[in-house]
Amino acid sequence: MRLKIFLMQQKKLIQNLNKLKEKKFFFYIFIIFNSLIFTLYYGYRGIFPIDSFLIFNSGYNVLNNFHPFKDYWSITGPLLDYLQFALFLIFDVSWLSYVIHAAFINAILAIFIFYFFNKIKLNQNLSFIYAIAISILAYPSTGTPFVDHHAVIFCLVSTCCFIIGINQERKKYWFLSSLFIVFSFFSKQIPSAYLIFLLSISIIFYKIYFKEKHFSDLLFFILGGILGISIFLIIFLLNEIPIKNFLLQYIYYPMSLGDNRLDKLNFDFKNTIAQFKFIYFALLPLLLVFFSMLKNKKKNIDQKKDFLILTFVLLTPFVFIYAQLLTKNQVLIFFLIPFYLGIGNLYVSKYFKKRHLIFFILFIFCISLTKYHIRFNHNKKFMELANVDFNLAVNAKIIDNKLSNLKWITPEYPKTPLQEINYLNEAKNILIKDKTSKILITDYQFLSVIIENNNVSPNKWYDDLSVPPKESKFFEQYKDFYLSKIKSQKIENIYTVGLDKEKYIKVVFDKSCYEVEKMNKILTKLNLKSCKDF
Repeated sequence: MRLKIFLMQQKKLIQNLNKLKEKKFFFYIFIIFNSLIFTLYYGYRGIFPIDSFLIFNSGYNVLNNFHPFKDYWSITGPLLDYLQFALFLIFDVSWLSYVIHAAFINAILAIFIFYFFNKIKLNQNLSFIYAIAISILAYPSTGTPFVDHHAVIFCLVSTCCFIIGINQERKKYWFLSSLFIVFSFFSKQIPSAYLIFLLSISIIFYKIYFKEKHFSDLLFFILGGILGISIFLIIFLLNEIPIKNFLLQYIYYPMSLGDNRLDKLNFDFKNTIAQFKFIYFALLPLLLVFFSMLKNKKKNIDQKKDFLILTFVLLTPFVFIYAQLLTKNQVLIFFLIPFYLGIGNLYVSKYFKKRHLIFFILFIFCISLTKYHIRFNHNKKFMELANVDFNLAVNAKIIDNKLSNLKWITPEYPKTPLQEINYLNEAKNILIKDKTSKILITDYQFLSVIIENNNVSPNKWYDDLSVPPKESKFFEQYKDFYLSKIKSQKIENIYTVGLDKEKYIKVVFDKSCYEVEKMNKILTKLNLKSCKDF
């Protein structure tokens, strides 16, 4: 009889476990679907040229065997260039394969967040809700690949891996933590550089706090970093990318920019507090648990782990906020709010069990999710399109089939998108007819793709940051690099598409070196035949 009861209990347990597995599987499927759909939808809605087309063009460059640091000056990480190259190779060159890039990274983030919350024992339903919220707030704000998004996302995944590594005492998560921090660094230098420092301090504190004498987990952390760096070293070696070029363009010159920005950084209330207020609100439950645990002098092993994790988690937002302030872009880190709220939900339930704190967490969650979804996804504030009437948008298919179904509207022509398209089509036709060796200087970098230009511009993009000013100590090296690429490709004509782009030529060439011809309202031709340097 006892055996029968035991077998029935085991059968019931197996049934419950199977139901749980089915539920978890459903959650994963829904998270993937939601992550893809949101990103794909908003990736087709509106354009901010200088950001929207950057990786589109660089992926195409790699597809044509032109590589960052070697063939074009780049102060952003090469990871996105090569990922986009791979997707163009698999799915062909189109706006769809471009947006899939962002959607794919968004899905990876959301899936991992759900996995992470489950691992640290947050309620499965809550884990699902927080993961969905992050998938809504993360990549849909741009909908297209963006170096800052990749960098922050990989930093967040690295953070999660580190937390699981401490919580579960599993070495593989230490390995993954450093691997993803390398991926973040090769997307953009910050915030990964600051997070590496925080991780290093946390590891030292972990060893001291737990009086650990073995270093196998630290070894796994180091090995993960070595693997990540090795991947990029192999890419550099295979494509003959000079390491000195990488160091100059990606390390030394950006560091000088960082120094200048740091001098001008404004730590006033509006910049540092007001615009990040909901992130700080999300941290409040964690702070309460932290101070409560700080008072407890007699902690068991699990409590010590939780205390270390809380300390680390409470420091991470300052890394992200500081990096955000340095970039001086629109704020993109609001998808961190559900992450911090999820951790707060776990620890409040574990140590306080006070319902009013849970209500506070859910209130901040609902308000912030609604607010930032409307502001950055629907109204496209990150893309400078907050005051644009999207009903005026035009199908970009009339420019080229590669841009099919893209709803074209930009901040430059918010009320007359068709007029902008007409200018671009006129420019496109002129460029196609010109069979000389030519490069384009433009924010509309898809033009090089659709005219199938066989040359590559020596600069990844053109703005006051990417092009060193004459007073920069790196200017002469930039000029030498630029001229060498112009000479090696035997460039005869330089076209600028857009307003106020000729100034980036004046930096490199003497005005007597080229002849200027205005082709239409946005297209200017600069002929280099009179240049004595050639």
